[in-house]
Amino acid sequence: MSANDTIDPGRRDFLYVATGMAGVVGAGAVAWPFIDQMRPDASTLAASSIEVDVSSLTPGMSLTVKWRGKPVFIRNRTPEEIKAAQDVQLAELKDPVARNANLASDAAATDVDRSAGKDKENWIVMVGVCTHLGCVPLGQQGDFGGWFCPCHGSHYDTAGRIRKGPAPENLPVPTFAFISDTTIRIG
Repeated sequence: MSANDTIDPGRRDFLYVATGMAGVVGAGAVAWPFIDQMRPDASTLAASSIEVDVSSLTPGMSLTVKWRGKPVFIRNRTPEEIKAAQDVQLAELKDPVARNANLASDAAATDVDRSAGKDKENWIVMVGVCTHLGCVPLGQQGDFGGWFCPCHGSHYDTAGRIRKGPAPENLPVPTFAFISDTTIRIG
């Protein structure tokens, strides 16, 4: 290069940008298979929601199904169980938060917020894992007629709210909806 030659700075900037963009595209092409393999496979996505036929459950009957590897309690409560749950003052509760995935945010642990709603308040759906150490509580037992965890003595009422014992939180309510009069979709 002689002293009379001029260097075009615009051309040099273009080469830097083009080289950088080629590097970004190359890095993206190399990284994509690693990012893509982190997505859940089809069998996992299929297990993320289940449909349960509850037509055979008369008031007072329960059903336990498996969802995402955990037991889920579905109960068609009697009018007496609903009344017992509704009569509880929120101030008496150990955990006054609903923990209902169907709600936009955690609301008060009223019976209607934990059940299937105003029209179907006899139905309750909960993940059946004790919030103390992960045991599976026994249904229609304990001091409050709901669920009892024999491992460490946690007592839940007929709405799945912790009332007595070492468990710190209510039984969680998964996302669920009635897709027909007799079928519930969980997840």
